[in-house]
Amino acid sequence: MITTEQVYRTAVELHLQAATKIPNDVKQAMHAMANEEQETLPRYVLEQMKLNYDIAQREKRPMCSDTGLPRFYVKIGNEAQLEGGFVAFERELRRATEYSTHSIPLRPNRVDPLTRKDYNNNVGSHAPTVDYTFEPNVDWIDITTVHKGGLFGSDYRMLFPSDGIQGIKKFYLDVIGEFFRRGMSCQPVTIGIGLGGTKDVCVRLAKEAACLRIVGDSHPDTALADLEFELKELGNSSGFGIMGFKGTQSVMDVHLETAYAHTGGMPIAIHHFCLAQRRCTARLFPDGSIKFRDDPQWFTSYYRRTSVE
Repeated sequence: MITTEQVYRTAVELHLQAATKIPNDVKQAMHAMANEEQETLPRYVLEQMKLNYDIAQREKRPMCSDTGLPRFYVKIGNEAQLEGGFVAFERELRRATEYSTHSIPLRPNRVDPLTRKDYNNNVGSHAPTVDYTFEPNVDWIDITTVHKGGLFGSDYRMLFPSDGIQGIKKFYLDVIGEFFRRGMSCQPVTIGIGLGGTKDVCVRLAKEAACLRIVGDSHPDTALADLEFELKELGNSSGFGIMGFKGTQSVMDVHLETAYAHTGGMPIAIHHFCLAQRRCTARLFPDGSIKFRDDPQWFTSYYRRTSVE
């Protein structure tokens, strides 16, 4: 059985690693972008970003003063047993978030939208957010922590089937133009695109695609993988570089996820995951062991299933 103490200890460590240790896939992508950038000033800034990654990990300090909005993505094995059930599970995640806000520290960003009341612990109504999915035939639980900014770099549009690929590209470039020219999505970014579903599903998939697939990952559907690559190249040829500068390297990767939609529409959402890609995953086993990793492995074949089992 997976215990509440195991959940709490894991969540605290996840917050620390997410805030202070950039995943290896992101560091490798940043190194490649710095080598490929053709403009002098953005290349210098990319080198400073790489240096900031190293300092944050070495000194165990947040890599950015704005530590975003801590949230959790949880994959539950169908055979997993959890002490106290899911009420106890979420209580430990909230306790860990409160503790980590003060111990790391994280900036207490969560406030009431109207009164601006702030408990100074990143905990409140629907905070931290916890999203769930499931996996058959296993008895472990995966917890992924993402510290995600919540201000800029996201948009939604209802397209129609006749808009096709060109409509997707136009919306993609519209969002880049809106945010990149002012440095308001903190480039270089990983861009997640949710295509199809209802509006809420579309927006959710865009965020998951941005935050829960590693840089360099391609969709298993070759047509979607080709479109991901094409959109990445299109973004980097737009003339918008990092942080509003002119440049050639502003998009680390593009990840596209789809959901079946109403026959009359093609909803699309776009989400930017900034240069401070703060994420970390741990797998909790019933024998008490815990394994940490960079890759959330969120998009399994079961999660993407299309047929009736």
